[in-house]
Amino acid sequence: MPTYALYAADLVAIGVLVFGLYLPRHRRSDLIVAFLTANIGVLTVSAALTTSAIGAGLGLGLFGILSIIRLRSEELAQHEIAYYFAALTLGLLGGLDQTPDWVDVALMVGVLAAVGIGDSAWLGRRPRGQQVLLDHAYTDHGALVAHLEALFGGTVVTVKVVRVDIVNDTTLVDVRYLPGVREPAVRR
Repeated sequence: MPTYALYAADLVAIGVLVFGLYLPRHRRSDLIVAFLTANIGVLTVSAALTTSAIGAGLGLGLFGILSIIRLRSEELAQHEIAYYFAALTLGLLGGLDQTPDWVDVALMVGVLAAVGIGDSAWLGRRPRGQQVLLDHAYTDHGALVAHLEALFGGTVVTVKVVRVDIVNDTTLVDVRYLPGVREPAVRR
């Protein structure tokens, strides 16, 4: 299979990842440009490194450092990080191989299948999560969970108290909850 066919396969794969899997499931369009740019950037850099005298390890190491810095500049959910790394992987598969064959395309399909299955509704409802600043200093865990369940109209799965400010009467929590379900909460 010619090298340009792998580039085309990468473009199809990133299209499926972003527009077929991520956007319909998560509706966060601001990350589309990040996923596309990461993929095309890795594809371009890895393709250029395969034809240059500079070692691919050096170039990919530099790109990896840049990617980690980008990931640390904004809080991303775990599924968003998975999509981000899938985009990077697809770009590497499309750009690194000097003598491409169908194994590369099969690996791209494998990456897409892993994301598709791992981020599917088949695995059950996913808890939602957010940080909340409450206008009361909760020191009783049970009262805190009850208040959060009433506030969100669902079941609290986990709650982590980030800060309790007795002076200003506030509590900052990181909460994961299942909306619309009222069952006994898991106390953590």
